[in-house]
Amino acid sequence: MKIIGIQRAAIFSPNSVAKDEAILRAVIEELGGDIIKEECLQPAMLQSVDLILNMGRHCQTLDWLQKAEEEGAVVINSAEGVRRCRRSEVERIMRIHQIPCPPAEGTQGYWLKRADQSAQTQGDIRFCPDRQTLENALDFFRRQGIDNYVIQSHVEGDVVKFYGVGNTDFFRIFYPGDDNETKFGDETINGRPHHFAFNLAKLQQAAHQLSMLTRTPVYGGDAIITQEGNFYIIDFNDWPSFSRCRTDAAGVIAAYVRANGTPEKKCRQDTTQEDELG
Repeated sequence: MKIIGIQRAAIFSPNSVAKDEAILRAVIEELGGDIIKEECLQPAMLQSVDLILNMGRHCQTLDWLQKAEEEGAVVINSAEGVRRCRRSEVERIMRIHQIPCPPAEGTQGYWLKRADQSAQTQGDIRFCPDRQTLENALDFFRRQGIDNYVIQSHVEGDVVKFYGVGNTDFFRIFYPGDDNETKFGDETINGRPHHFAFNLAKLQQAAHQLSMLTRTPVYGGDAIITQEGNFYIIDFNDWPSFSRCRTDAAGVIAAYVRANGTPEKKCRQDTTQEDELG
């Protein structure tokens, strides 16, 4: 079996290039295969490949991967899954399926997030303490040609990062306020974590449901835990760095790939997903 891993382009790994490469390399070392940087990828490199471990996000990359899937390759995460992880699509899916997410209106401020693709710079995600600041930020987005965005009300509480792998028991949460590991520093708006009690099993269930709905088995995200113990998913990503649990995650991802990495197994999994989604 020929296996390749596609390392995400640096533009889609702000302040995380080494971390993103590390998890992909750890999985490839368990399975065998080669890593190709997304910036160097060409369609010919995908020919006669059986299994592709994908962190790529360029539109062109996704088009090539979709064609490779149509020709029989198994891609994890698939082109369709990565497309479904765009913020506007995740927001739509969560609201349709009543997965807890922040309301659009609130009294504690707003978050304006570029939604056509993942954040590339700190300016793609903006905290706006009031409506006027939000209007100014929206005007800036429009002048930059950004017309695909989401607005979420600010929710006070603990920020937690979660990581999971579909159809497994693997699910980990971490508080970035405890280790100060952060991409843009946005977590500091919520202050130091209080470690409010909440139902971890329900968060895992919601994250797994979102993973199924987005067809993204290797996933991560962020949630807010309120003082009352409620949670709201505020971000969901295809194939994060798993930097806080890389060793454990790599083994689980590799096992998942072995169990689902052939066209026949992938077909059975997709049928199961459709059954679960109704």
